[in-house]
Amino acid sequence: MAYLPRHWYLRLTLLLGAAAAVSPVLGQQSLPTTPAQAPTDSLLARATQTQSGLRYTVRQPGTGPTARAGDKVTVHYTGFLPDGHVFDASVKQGGPLKIRVGRGEVIKGWDEALQLLPEGSRARIWVPARLAYAAKGVRDPDDDRRYLIPPQTDLVFEVEILKVK
Repeated sequence: MAYLPRHWYLRLTLLLGAAAAVSPVLGQQSLPTTPAQAPTDSLLARATQTQSGLRYTVRQPGTGPTARAGDKVTVHYTGFLPDGHVFDASVKQGGPLKIRVGRGEVIKGWDEALQLLPEGSRARIWVPARLAYAAKGVRDPDDDRRYLIPPQTDLVFEVEILKVK
């Protein structure tokens, strides 16, 4: 049953070793599981780019509060490699992810992006490798000769901000 430990490991890796708090599924039950990026992604062409190089496109604007450093955020997500391969999804983990923003509990790109999107937002986020796992990548816990996320890999996420408190 290598499938379950791998997904458990990815969630822990996304949290950079912090424990993920899981609650009953809120809001959206599933985010897209089809490739995140077609050869020419029209959403990327419309993306806003931040000074750090993070890019995002709001697919559905939210009307709630926007998280600040220290706030708790509950989010559904699906993570894609540049080729469209899904490497992790909160729905597969049994529920949304809860984190404190701006505390290094997640990759740098997430800490930045979650402070840009108000509660209720759905967005696509392009995280450059340097704001994700950089040269380190993420090794496969079942075979340390392989990578789940290769070094210097940009990542794409579909996110839905369910709650900000």
